[in-house]
Amino acid sequence: MQNAETASAARGLRRYEDLPGPRGLPIVGNSLQLDTPRVHQQMERWCREFGPIYRLRIGGRRMIVIGEHETVATVLRDRPDGFRRTSRLEEIWTEMGLKPGVFGANGESWRRQRRMVMASFDPAHIKSYYPSLCTVAQRLVKRWQGAARESRAIDLQADLMRYTVDTIAGLAFGTEVNTLESDEDIIQKHLDKIFPALWRRITAALPTWRFFPSREDRALAQGILAVNEAVDTFIADARARMRRDPDRAKAPANLLEAMIAAADEPDSGIDDRLVSGNVLTMLLAGEDTTANTIAWMIYLLWRHPEALAKAADEVRRAIADPQHPTREELAQLEYVEACAHETMRLKPVAPLIGLQTLRETTIGDVRVPPGIMVFSLMRRDSVSDAFVPQAAEFQPERWLGQDGPRQAASAAKRISMPFGAGPRICPGRYLALLEMKMAMAMLLGHFDIAGVDTPYPGEAQERLSFTMAPLGLQLRLQNRRPA
Repeated sequence: MQNAETASAARGLRRYEDLPGPRGLPIVGNSLQLDTPRVHQQMERWCREFGPIYRLRIGGRRMIVIGEHETVATVLRDRPDGFRRTSRLEEIWTEMGLKPGVFGANGESWRRQRRMVMASFDPAHIKSYYPSLCTVAQRLVKRWQGAARESRAIDLQADLMRYTVDTIAGLAFGTEVNTLESDEDIIQKHLDKIFPALWRRITAALPTWRFFPSREDRALAQGILAVNEAVDTFIADARARMRRDPDRAKAPANLLEAMIAAADEPDSGIDDRLVSGNVLTMLLAGEDTTANTIAWMIYLLWRHPEALAKAADEVRRAIADPQHPTREELAQLEYVEACAHETMRLKPVAPLIGLQTLRETTIGDVRVPPGIMVFSLMRRDSVSDAFVPQAAEFQPERWLGQDGPRQAASAAKRISMPFGAGPRICPGRYLALLEMKMAMAMLLGHFDIAGVDTPYPGEAQERLSFTMAPLGLQLRLQNRRPA
């Protein structure tokens, strides 16, 4: 260690102990200072005060926070060999009764599961799922038409979570989960409680649920059991279909069948428990992340009437029948897609990513030993005028270069990384964009937005509970008359 420190000093590297950061207290460190629902904003403010790399300590856990986008990208690319998901996440995930999946996996286990998941997201598979996506979107329109007729405000996030759960269940599992027309579905009753509970426990200074479980803790445990049973039923049904029709192994009809086919390949190293874990991962990630991004996009468009008018005009020109938009028509919604990218730049649903060093490494000009937790701030440079002109403004046009939004977004991803970066970039990003464009096509094709209200004066507030969501948005709609 002395030799490593001497060599680091010779290269001008700082140590963890040399880093600035907010002053903590003995034993507990900075834990009492953290504003957990808004800790991402707090870490961004500390970045302005202490610089792009600073330190924190929560109890005995040492942490480094990084905010400079090039350093963040370097860290994210050094996975899974140099950095892993935190042992804290793995510990709490397992303790809660959640089965392992690609999201929390590390090392060789991650590589095996990643191959299986990526095979299931093959573009040909996504194409075959499109009719199911249309069916779910039509249910969303029907639900919102009823609210518009009754002049009833819509709980925007709740309805969008129903839309994303129904979509991922239909597309991924070949099983109809109809939460849009039934508020009693077992999946919807429990899924939206898992990520917030996971976040609370990961960030808790003391594991009180282990010794003094509350009524909420006991209900969560029962809910996770119910979700696990539902997921096991999805897998059993899929295997039964594949036994009846062996050709499904060669031409899977949904993501789950594709995962099972990949898992059944010789030497895959995947069993049904890992398939089950990845089914749950898809449900959780597909529900929160996409639903929150759509909610933020609707809110930002309402706050920017010119952009809303452009998006609505594009939808109404490109889509002949708003009840049945085709894939080719959705592909023409370049301005809507630019709105999605601009929303994710300003309001990334994963504004910070927590990792842990697997070996001694260098982050920026800091020598970091193994086992240190590293928080990457995903938004800090994306909303800085030093990197993005008029960074605080919602300007979808910035994504519309001569070559269209996809090329512009590709060039800009070194700054804005809403799906992560490197080998562990989100495998469902293309499906998520398709869901976003479908939701906006249905909204702007059938309705005029009468208002998007917050429960308090001023702008929508951000709340972090593993993913970052707007608080309490209420959507008011008016049914459009047929042209």
